[in-house]
Amino acid sequence: MTLDFTAIHAVGGPLVHATNAEVDQVEARLGLAFPTGYREYVMTLGEGILAGYIRVYPPWRILADLKGWRERIDEYWFWDARKGVLSKTQALEAVIIGDSVGGDEMIVHSSNPNRVLVLPHERETIDEAGTGLDAAVAWFLASADLTGTDEAHQFEPFDSRHP
Repeated sequence: MTLDFTAIHAVGGPLVHATNAEVDQVEARLGLAFPTGYREYVMTLGEGILAGYIRVYPPWRILADLKGWRERIDEYWFWDARKGVLSKTQALEAVIIGDSVGGDEMIVHSSNPNRVLVLPHERETIDEAGTGLDAAVAWFLASADLTGTDEAHQFEPFDSRHP
């Protein structure tokens, strides 16, 4: 799936875009290339909530949250039900790139940064959301039964740097 940005409508405020330089700087700092579609998403839509359900983190939020997220994952790791997808050690090297309002977290690992994994909030099984951000967003929309709805085309921008 390719996201059609022209079909997504911003509601509730101005878009808060990331720049190409911000994406480049965070990729260099983390030693990780973000999945395909990530750069276009954060440069076109920016920070906000898609379909009232999905938040893709812009570069500044990834940097701000990464240390605390890894500490929490280390302390509360419980996703061992599906061996071979991602070990705890790999998860502690991974980078969170977004989440759902239900607490499911989108992560990528430098060994295959185009493969987007989901740490579900209420299950012990890691999900593979697909290859690239577009596939992950489509996976989230399908899992929340939002595909094809008007809500799936709404984006509410916000800026986490200014609560």
